[in-house]
Amino acid sequence: MKISVIIPAHNEERTIAEIIRRVKAVNITKEIIVIDDASTDKTGHILDKVNREQDSGNPIKVIRHLQNQGKGAAIRTGLKEAVGDIVIIQDADLEYDPQDYAGLIQPIIDGKTCVVYGSRCLSKNRISSPGFFLGGKLLSFLTNLLYRAGITDEPTCYKVFQREVLQNLDLKCRRFEFCPEVTAKVRKRGYRIYEVPIHYYPRTIKEGKKIRFSDGLSAVWTLVKYRFVD
Repeated sequence: MKISVIIPAHNEERTIAEIIRRVKAVNITKEIIVIDDASTDKTGHILDKVNREQDSGNPIKVIRHLQNQGKGAAIRTGLKEAVGDIVIIQDADLEYDPQDYAGLIQPIIDGKTCVVYGSRCLSKNRISSPGFFLGGKLLSFLTNLLYRAGITDEPTCYKVFQREVLQNLDLKCRRFEFCPEVTAKVRKRGYRIYEVPIHYYPRTIKEGKKIRFSDGLSAVWTLVKYRFVD
């Protein structure tokens, strides 16, 4: 079984090489698709170097947006290129540990579900800040209220899907509203979201965390909107 790892990246010069190294180190059959979302730092140069030095056993495909479009748009671009049986979304920072992949894909391999979320709440992890923590709790509560999802961590990065499920959702997202849109659409189509515990190493805004209060408001609106429209 082959895994497609989609890595959206924008101005991640400090972490992009290391996260690719960590993903490559995971002992599963995979393709790695990196979308450089019009970075203005050295991310593009680093990806050029990674491309030149890559080995045939861990193929890496680098796609570049000429204009910054957002995380959701980058994921949609990567999804068009994915050919694996299972798709994993991987942020380009170091908050999430690729060594969790085995646990994330196992419920799909076992036929228990088509959709798996890695929950930061099911294991003992640090929180990035009270604001981000409470925002995540609010989004999870709203998701459960509107969609009866029964999950603990809606805004987690680690969202894993059978490829056909994700490709058939007709996603419209451009920025961070990928998470609530994809959650709403998989639930409206009747898919159970299976959660597994993951490791989490939060970074601060000063360290490069990009999500803002306005993105939280957008996530709330997206959850509400897709409850009533397709």
